[in-house]
Amino acid sequence: MAAPAELIRKIRRIEITTRRAVLDTLAGGYHSVFKGRGMAFSEVRPYQPGDEIRSIDWNVTARIGEPFVKVFVEERELTALIAVDRSASQTAGLSAQAKAEVAAEIAALLVFSALENGDRAGLLLFTDRVERFVPPRRGRKHGLRLISEALAFRPRGRGTDVALALRDVTRLLRRRAVVFVVSDFLASDYEAALAVCARRHDVIPVVVSDPVEDELPAEALSGLWPVADSETGATVWVDLSDARTRAAYAQAAREARDRRERTFRKLSLDAVRVEPGQDYVAPLAALFRARGRRR
Repeated sequence: MAAPAELIRKIRRIEITTRRAVLDTLAGGYHSVFKGRGMAFSEVRPYQPGDEIRSIDWNVTARIGEPFVKVFVEERELTALIAVDRSASQTAGLSAQAKAEVAAEIAALLVFSALENGDRAGLLLFTDRVERFVPPRRGRKHGLRLISEALAFRPRGRGTDVALALRDVTRLLRRRAVVFVVSDFLASDYEAALAVCARRHDVIPVVVSDPVEDELPAEALSGLWPVADSETGATVWVDLSDARTRAAYAQAAREARDRRERTFRKLSLDAVRVEPGQDYVAPLAALFRARGRRR
């Protein structure tokens, strides 16, 4: 874990960069796409030309002797929960920036998008167990706590159990919420739990994947290399220069990716895909725009 001074600098940097991205790019899109629970009565005021006749409050109008209309405002009362995968595979890969750090920055971006719109934001960190749950609240201080948790937390588990995390989300959140699941989704048997969670909440998968998960590095590799599973610790020796090995690896990765995409399509989920070292604001902004057009 980073030293306290280094961690504080990192938190501050992420706060500055993500707040700027929210204000410049995401805030309006977030507000228009993720609606609150409906419209709530605010006040009555004198009728003005152009007001809808249907909005006239006839009781007040009759009592005062001139037309008054009811004014309604959007009742946000929205909750955003960011569920972040902290399994050992989040530190694996060949990119200069670890998936875990990218996931933390995306979580910060989503937290500040919610808080900027007056919504509540919460955090759930999971591995093969639910490691930490911070209930949704409002406020900058709370937002900084969520970022600190996402960056600095030391998980106990190493594996990935997306289904367990989704079941806990369903259990913990009583009211409908927007649930961002930030993970590489290198897991299995989570479709049923995802379907249940998606029936109750607006679930958005954010897939953070390293290019090496799709194919072995293009540069020449010769001889046998030890390849370790970051979650189980199991190591096998693989001839990375063998064309059949490389083709089999790419084929298995493609099949896993296709299964994941079929699951998302079957459940009509909008998914965002990002890679370490790449711009992750643009894919989120594109998602917001696409959902906004559909509305």
